[in-house]
Amino acid sequence: AHSRAGLGMARSFQNIRVFASMTVLENVLTGLHSTITVGIAATLLRFPMFRRQEQDAVTRARAALDLVGLAARADDRAAALAYGDQRRLEIARAIAGHPRLLLLDEPAAGMNPAEGAALSDLIRRIRDAGTTVLLVEHDMGFVMRLADRITVLNFGRRIADGPPANIRRDPSVITAYLGAKVAAKLNAA
Repeated sequence: AHSRAGLGMARSFQNIRVFASMTVLENVLTGLHSTITVGIAATLLRFPMFRRQEQDAVTRARAALDLVGLAARADDRAAALAYGDQRRLEIARAIAGHPRLLLLDEPAAGMNPAEGAALSDLIRRIRDAGTTVLLVEHDMGFVMRLADRITVLNFGRRIADGPPANIRRDPSVITAYLGAKVAAKLNAA
């Protein structure tokens, strides 16, 4: 994780990984630990340089919580958040460090349609702010509504690559995801 952060990358996980007993703000701050560069003595003695770096980290964490819509829950325990909010908390932790590339692994998994729509909007805002987003997702409707470009893998092999409109009509994608019989019916129509 440390080397990825140094390269300007951050990620969320398919299975939610929040620190349940910590607050929402503390969870986001864990993603910013590498921004505190002073030594242990300066940290323990709370030297001015440490306090400045700590305040900068808190400011960045609060901005990330604001972006994902969790600012009002900053002091709540992460365990008290609903499933969709825990997903957004993971994303806040990932974006607090201002990565150039954000890797999202199945971010819409387990979400209801309203949560999925809100997540799509959030990912668009992150992208529009200048962060490249690499999305691994099985919900094709979610992907089609969100992505500028899609690469489709089938058993680890790339079978299609291009804009959503092309992917939607690609025979190899239809066969892989809907089956040969459905693909044949669609081609006959």
